[in-house]
Amino acid sequence: MTEPILEVVVTSAQEAMDAVAGGANRLELATDMASDGLTPSLSDFLRVREAVTVPLRIMLRESNGFQSADLDRLGEAASGLRAAGADAFVLGFLTPEGTLDLPSVNALLASVPGCRWTFHRALDHARDRDALRRALHGLPGLDTVLTAGCVPGVEHGLDVLTSEARRRGERGYTVDLMAGGGLMTRHVPILRAHGLNTFHVGTSVRHGGWDTPIDRAAVRRWRKLIETDPGQPDRDDL
Repeated sequence: MTEPILEVVVTSAQEAMDAVAGGANRLELATDMASDGLTPSLSDFLRVREAVTVPLRIMLRESNGFQSADLDRLGEAASGLRAAGADAFVLGFLTPEGTLDLPSVNALLASVPGCRWTFHRALDHARDRDALRRALHGLPGLDTVLTAGCVPGVEHGLDVLTSEARRRGERGYTVDLMAGGGLMTRHVPILRAHGLNTFHVGTSVRHGGWDTPIDRAAVRRWRKLIETDPGQPDRDDL
């Protein structure tokens, strides 16, 4: 069985070291979490990459929201990160109508050829998430979608996540489904029992909000939780 993945959002080399010390085995690097995470600087990436050796995914976004902004500038930043050694990214764009903005996605992917990437929670804001997932099918390098199941978070999207997990293998449902966005510890056994193996956390492993340090002990608790045999889901939990 594939080792469960605990992905922790970090904004600095110190946070990266604390997350890894607690048991994170993948990181997402972003900046300006008040804007839901923007592209970090090249210098921040280099400091984090020097500090830790676990897989690292870099956010590619320049403004709050999920519409594309200055793609030329963002593509230039992505190319610079790629040239410096970044090999995995996080991105996603929607049209104003809430459908996949495929031209913008493809334009950015052209700046990071050969890289793996996550389509982030833009999925939760899509007008038709099934149509969006099918539109993503076959895009080069895509291996993960990050979703809470709905905009408010996993608490309200749990049934969507378990339903989509059951569709594993269908067109648009062949990539890894990573649960994140208001994820709570009580959700993990249910999701694990339905085959989810990848979990994304941010504020839940900090002492307070985004401007507080990562709590290594909290990361350690999450790590232990996702490695626990989930057994079978209780129907009353769904």
